[in-house]
Amino acid sequence: MTSPIDVPTSQDRWSPRLWGTLLVLCAAMFLDALDVSMVGVALPSIATDLDLSTSTLQWIVSGYILGYGGLLLLGGRAADLLGRRRVFLVALAVFALASLLGGLVDSGPLLIVSRFVKGLSAAFTAPAGLSIITTTFKEGPQRNRALSIYTTCAATGFSMGLVLSGLLTEVSWRLTMLLPAPIALIALVAGVRLIPRSSREDSGKGYDLPGAVTGTLSMLLLVFTVVQAPEVGWASAQTLLSFTATAILLAAFVTIERRSAHPLIRLGVLRSGNQIRANLGAAFFFGSYVGFQFLVTQYMQSLLGWSALQTALAFLPAGALVALSATKIGSFVDRFGTPRVIATGFSLLVVAYALFLQIDLTPTYAAVILPSMLLLGAACALVFPSLNIQATNGVEDHEQGMVSGLLNTSIQVGGAVFLAVVTAVITAGGENGRSAQEVLDSFRPGLVVVTAIAAVGLLITLTGLRARRATGESVVVAASVPAPERVKVGD
Repeated sequence: MTSPIDVPTSQDRWSPRLWGTLLVLCAAMFLDALDVSMVGVALPSIATDLDLSTSTLQWIVSGYILGYGGLLLLGGRAADLLGRRRVFLVALAVFALASLLGGLVDSGPLLIVSRFVKGLSAAFTAPAGLSIITTTFKEGPQRNRALSIYTTCAATGFSMGLVLSGLLTEVSWRLTMLLPAPIALIALVAGVRLIPRSSREDSGKGYDLPGAVTGTLSMLLLVFTVVQAPEVGWASAQTLLSFTATAILLAAFVTIERRSAHPLIRLGVLRSGNQIRANLGAAFFFGSYVGFQFLVTQYMQSLLGWSALQTALAFLPAGALVALSATKIGSFVDRFGTPRVIATGFSLLVVAYALFLQIDLTPTYAAVILPSMLLLGAACALVFPSLNIQATNGVEDHEQGMVSGLLNTSIQVGGAVFLAVVTAVITAGGENGRSAQEVLDSFRPGLVVVTAIAAVGLLITLTGLRARRATGESVVVAASVPAPERVKVGD
């Protein structure tokens, strides 16, 4: 059975239950993003406490990325087929248990396993949560407002992860692993009561099991290869063979999807220019950000000698700006349309990265670091919600999980690929025996690459502006919304 939620069209009259449902979904998305960034500052303490090598330590981060990025396509389609509420709640329960395990383990391998399981569960909660929103809120101002709040929570979680990690690591790194557990359990209990039951899609003709297997394996292998490449070498036999195997699996996946009656991904959705720009934009946006964050944390802690807490607080203005803008971006999209908002955000992103190129060994916080962080926060607030709105608008309810999984896959794969590229650039001259100035000089090419990645994202977005002018597309404004109606949660 499908339980409807009354969704009034006035932006000021959402029912308490509707707000509660949105807050549960936001909490899960906040935790997903939080977990990606929060572990970074805690790594040195983890290495000391568990006596881990650098290669093992890397997999505490990479394990989460592998599970998250590798299973998103499957997670998105599972939400459509098995019921979004069911998939969301089960995955959230697994996330809570894995968080508890991660905070209690006493060995590196067990910690890596817990991180992989958390990433795997996030690969199901993220597309299921996004598709619950897009099938609950009517396309237009209502959905734009909900998505702006939802995706701003994700951006806030990623930005605030460093701050929380810096604070918690001062006490114990285990708190960074344990923190998501009680929050996830509270969200789970609230979700059971608030999220309406959803029906499953009719799968009488069967599931696309070959597509699920080849698609999942190709994403897992791609993320694994990119994560390992900086360590084993981009031109090594292992890397080249892995990329070849990934290409073969992707070719098999496309062939299967073209012939399947119920494909994991309907390839026709990629004929949409908006879809292509949204997914490419997401990859370049997140890829540039994680590369920048990696460089900045290394710069502040390794070269400037800042503590984990000082580094975390340096990112606080960006996170605070994102959080404060949560309810505003939807109205910007209503008025100006997603292409203009995304292009403005990418422009701010390019300026923020370019400004940071002025850093030296004695930086002026007020002149360089703070303006860069404020511009970065404004860019995140504009770009991330708008990309989600653009990717989900105009898509039928029964395919919302699919496009949500595709968008999140683009985000994670983009982050993994571009972070690996940035890492390779800054380590090209070797890592040992260099002076502080030489290390700083090695960071500058990485910052240039990060800026270039954002610039490419801007160019991709600008093609959408040209297409918009050519078709004479108009902006949907709040005044055009019809009378209140009941909107149901989809399959």
